[in-house]
Amino acid sequence: MLTEEPTLLDGGPATTDEHGVLTGVADTGVAPDAETLRRAREIAARLALPRPRRDLTGRRGAGELASVPYRGGCDDIDMDRTVEQLATRPVPEDEDIVVREAVATRRSVVLLVDVSGSMRGERVRTAAATVGALAAELARDDLAVIAFWSDAAVLAHLGRRVRAQSLVESMVAIPARGLTNLAFPLQAARRELARVPARDARVLLLSDCVHNAGPDPRPFAARLPRLDVLLDTTGEQDPDLARDLARLGHGRLRKVRTYRDVAPALSEFFSR
Repeated sequence: MLTEEPTLLDGGPATTDEHGVLTGVADTGVAPDAETLRRAREIAARLALPRPRRDLTGRRGAGELASVPYRGGCDDIDMDRTVEQLATRPVPEDEDIVVREAVATRRSVVLLVDVSGSMRGERVRTAAATVGALAAELARDDLAVIAFWSDAAVLAHLGRRVRAQSLVESMVAIPARGLTNLAFPLQAARRELARVPARDARVLLLSDCVHNAGPDPRPFAARLPRLDVLLDTTGEQDPDLARDLARLGHGRLRKVRTYRDVAPALSEFFSR
């Protein structure tokens, strides 16, 4: 159980004093609706996200630049490594020249998916498709997935690879239930990212942001390195709270009504 107590911000009183329970994936005993699962898989297959931008401002020794054999296209020579190579080779080859190239940044993403009672119908398909798309596109990165209501279930921890199809199936099998506690999954995300450098860590929240259980989530959003919010606008919603969470989490807010809105929003989030 997470019991971290925040200092509340002005204008954001706690709703209730209850604490959520964090669990593994529960066996609900309910098979996912076949049509919903088929559509979620189909939608997820259509979504595509950009790979991380190559870091062109990296600092040597900080992990952004790598010393690699020259293969054309780079003129930033690592003189120390190149001299070492040439000293042992009387007839040097191109590969004996060592250059420094910017490498793609490895991302650690925690996806928080609202499966409370208000997230039904098209919202379920949007949520499942988002999970599947992220899992497929972040195959070289770390992805954690947490489904939440008043409590939460971990579908995947950072560093533990779970197939995209399995995540979609798990998402669709969770029945929409209970109240919405936004503070609790934000705490869980912070713990998942505890050992991740801030520049590589981010949290993505998919919810209608109708918070009605647990303490004010705003202070917890402010403790995250970055929080982007996908606000589902197909039904009841709280855009003011969504806006506050994105602002305090140094991220962006984008509204989604159907799965067609997901890919552009995610592409924008990951463009910086």
